[in-house]
Amino acid sequence: MSITTETWQHKNIITNDIRIHYVTQGTGPLVVLMHGFPEFWYSWRHQIPFLASLGYTVVAPDLRGYNDSDKPTKGYDVSTLLRDIVGLIKGLGYEKAVIIGHDWGGVLAWAFAMRYPQMTEKLIGLNAPPPWTYAREMRTWKQMRKSWYVLFFQLPWLPEYLLGRNHAEMIARMLRGSAVQKSAFPAEALQRYREAMSKAGALTASLNYYRMLVRRPRANSGLFSATVSAPTLLIWGAQDIALDIAMTHGLEQWVPNIQVKHIPDSGHWVQQEKPDLVNQYIREFLGN
Repeated sequence: MSITTETWQHKNIITNDIRIHYVTQGTGPLVVLMHGFPEFWYSWRHQIPFLASLGYTVVAPDLRGYNDSDKPTKGYDVSTLLRDIVGLIKGLGYEKAVIIGHDWGGVLAWAFAMRYPQMTEKLIGLNAPPPWTYAREMRTWKQMRKSWYVLFFQLPWLPEYLLGRNHAEMIARMLRGSAVQKSAFPAEALQRYREAMSKAGALTASLNYYRMLVRRPRANSGLFSATVSAPTLLIWGAQDIALDIAMTHGLEQWVPNIQVKHIPDSGHWVQQEKPDLVNQYIREFLGN
């Protein structure tokens, strides 16, 4: 698959006392796209122009610590990260948005919908672990084996060294190696990821998301205790090697208005591996 021609604008905004870089395209109601690890706004390259064509203002930020956004030494707990998004939405002149997140961005999307329901028009998660079923599956040996990297990331300096050496070569190997659809990650796309993760402070900042989750669990306490009232769509690449598909089962008690779409021939990077199908599911869910 060829890389989408860039038709968007790059901008910056001050939110929650840091500078966030974002890409934007289109006019209309706001859609916020939040990426995961080890990515940046670019993981939404197939969705940005598509959603703009449907009549939305699409905003894909580099989350705190990633790519061209500020990389402070603190603020990687979920509560602070959510305030970054609140400030982004309000700073752009909106009171609410369609919230879409993948991987870590999906963790934040779930939390955002619970903490700020009045600001959540609709919620879409893509291979994003729902907190209730994630907690359930983490009690199983199968998911514990899949989540080995979370413990590895708690180590000092060694993860940064291994992931960052040779211009973040391991990042590229990890992205392509874990994809079912290898064509989603041609050399030019992998080079952009390597460049983003090789920027000063980016690796440590991105790993701090995992470190704060484990080292300061009280900072996130209470974020995932509520239900989600917003209409919700969960899209899941069924061959995810890190997050078991069982996390998509039994969510109705916490998310009464939920649709779940499984994509059998995709791995974790679903919006890049199967962009046309993902875009179709999003369009149908949004009612366009």
